[in-house]
Amino acid sequence: MEWLTAPFEVAFVQRALWAGVLVSAICALAGTWVVLRGMAFLGDAMSHGLLPGVAIAALLGGNPLVGAVVSAAVMTAGVTALGRTPRLSQDTGIGLLFVGMLSLGVIIVSRSQSFAVDLTGFLFGDVLAVRESDLLLLAVALLLALVVSVLGHRAFLALAFDDRKAETLGLRPRVAHAVLLGLLALAIVATFHIVGTLLVLGLLIAPPAAALPWARGVSGVMALAALLGATSTFGGLLLSWHLSTAAGATVSALAVSLFFLSHLASAIRHRRRTHLSRSAAGPVHTPTTRPNDI
Repeated sequence: MEWLTAPFEVAFVQRALWAGVLVSAICALAGTWVVLRGMAFLGDAMSHGLLPGVAIAALLGGNPLVGAVVSAAVMTAGVTALGRTPRLSQDTGIGLLFVGMLSLGVIIVSRSQSFAVDLTGFLFGDVLAVRESDLLLLAVALLLALVVSVLGHRAFLALAFDDRKAETLGLRPRVAHAVLLGLLALAIVATFHIVGTLLVLGLLIAPPAAALPWARGVSGVMALAALLGATSTFGGLLLSWHLSTAAGATVSALAVSLFFLSHLASAIRHRRRTHLSRSAAGPVHTPTTRPNDI
């Protein structure tokens, strides 16, 4: 038991655990819609699109979080505007914004000779350096994400399965899509300094995708995704402590591993159910014609 509990007796690991639980809850709320709508590429683009704002804020001596908010707003507005262009597919617009914002960020970073450490923190985060103020920020972000999810649930649900039906019901799908982008941006901005932009997708996509075969309804997927994310955080911190590996990367790797285990178990369950249903139906007898019946 000491092997299991010893790491969490240290204050900074305790804060990392609480931060991971809060991040998991935020990512579950936004990530469920990302998975249902097939928006993983958009999530990746938005996470990398934060780099210019963070770089400019850092170079000017400002708060990188403010720069991330500005970049997220630019990405959200850009994706929304390009999505209304009839001759341009949404993936094309997202890809162009992704490359443009990332290139701009790299150009800004290349102008500074002392940016390597900050860039590493931007890409990979530092979950073991969480402060109490970070926990407060994550708690506020979780509350805001919860409010948006509750108020927009009906519109998001209609949007996820049928855009035209959402329009028929008067749910204003374009507005709902913009709000959903805002929810995704909130999740990424609030968590990138904890797990990094390259690893945030691990908690944003893997837990909801792992929960999908086992949960009934969107709320069930969100709840199970939050639980799987918290489990990944606990297990990842435990493994990183004893194996001396990067904490954030270990957490994300464990979350992805749980996704593959979940779908493997789901495939095995499906095969077993198919086999049992065939066995219960019994052998299929082909009727034969006897000479006396003619």
